[in-house]
Amino acid sequence: MTRRIVLKLSGEALAPSVGDETIDAAVVDFLAREIAAAMSANDLELAVVVGGGNIWRGATGTMAGMNRANSDIMGMLGTVINALALQDCIESHGRPTRVMTALNMEQVAEPYIRRRAVRHLEKGRVVIFAAGMGNPYFTTDTASAQRAAEIEAAMVIKGTHGGVDGVYDADPKKNPNAVKYDEVSFDEVLAKDLRVMDLTAITFCKDNNLPIRVFDLMAPGNLAAALAGESIGTLVH
Repeated sequence: MTRRIVLKLSGEALAPSVGDETIDAAVVDFLAREIAAAMSANDLELAVVVGGGNIWRGATGTMAGMNRANSDIMGMLGTVINALALQDCIESHGRPTRVMTALNMEQVAEPYIRRRAVRHLEKGRVVIFAAGMGNPYFTTDTASAQRAAEIEAAMVIKGTHGGVDGVYDADPKKNPNAVKYDEVSFDEVLAKDLRVMDLTAITFCKDNNLPIRVFDLMAPGNLAAALAGESIGTLVH
């Protein structure tokens, strides 16, 4: 049976570690190659939800005194820029894609329609969901959980960057004694505030029996392994 998966990418994953650019073309190309290779190697249907933090974070504007709704909408537009960059690069590696946005912008991408998204997936296209849920006050973590439930995906896989390869009981960058979980329950994530995703997304996944796998996205071959169902990173269920 074909597996249907939602991959959550942060916008920061697309950014260069140094320099003033907001999108690192080499990183986007790496991710596109990993996605294309994983699709070729596995019988699966893949949707991607991409963040916009490399361009604008709603919380940043709010802390500077901006209206929260306006700031969040700016962040949604940032996700569309990232989605278009990812689309172009994935297609350069031979895999058809569709960008679907929660905000109407028909000259740029298709509007999100659940049945149309499912049909694209059934035809083997990578579907990139942009503009979050189309509403302020919700993160792209929550959007990835909701879209996964709507399209009846089997799992959300969250790719991390910066060398963290799963969920730990403390920040492994600050605490060398932090212990990694191979598996952890939703209840424990909530009780210990483990910061896998935002709390709204975690609660939504718990309520809808939607497992999450957290893994290091930037290690070559890891995406294919996660999509193939291998036990890498941490499984939250």
